[in-house]
Amino acid sequence: MALPVLALLGLLVALPSADAQEQVRDTSGLTSENEVQQFCGNIADAARDRRYALQKQDLEKLQGEVNDRIAVMETRKAEYEDWIGRRNEFMKQAENGLVDIFKTMKPDTAAPQLAEMQAGLAAAIVMRLPPRQSGLILSEMDAKKAAAVASIIASAADPNTSKDPS
Repeated sequence: MALPVLALLGLLVALPSADAQEQVRDTSGLTSENEVQQFCGNIADAARDRRYALQKQDLEKLQGEVNDRIAVMETRKAEYEDWIGRRNEFMKQAENGLVDIFKTMKPDTAAPQLAEMQAGLAAAIVMRLPPRQSGLILSEMDAKKAAAVASIIASAADPNTSKDPS
């Protein structure tokens, strides 16, 4: 009887315990579903925070690029407005000088020159001349050109010209 007890005792010592079996299972790389969910839950906030930080960094970079482009556009806009202002001032001075020139011309001399100009410019000049001189110049011009100039002058005097027809 001692022999079977010794054999049973040797067998028990040779077999690993339940705790040892669980440790072997844990170290074998197989994890339970619960452990996976717990791990994902533990790192979810950190991953979300990191993703938000990266998105914020990208947005700040894009905002910087947009701000740079806006600054360039503002500079160009200021240059353009300055150029337009100088051009308008020159045009005003030139127009005033041009009107003064046509005021001193005889109608039969002024009419062919105005006829060669753009109708809008010719109308602007004729409008600023004294009415008697304007009438004489228009009578000396080609009938079609005089009609176009007179039409522009009439539409400029019409208070409904700039209103929407609908």
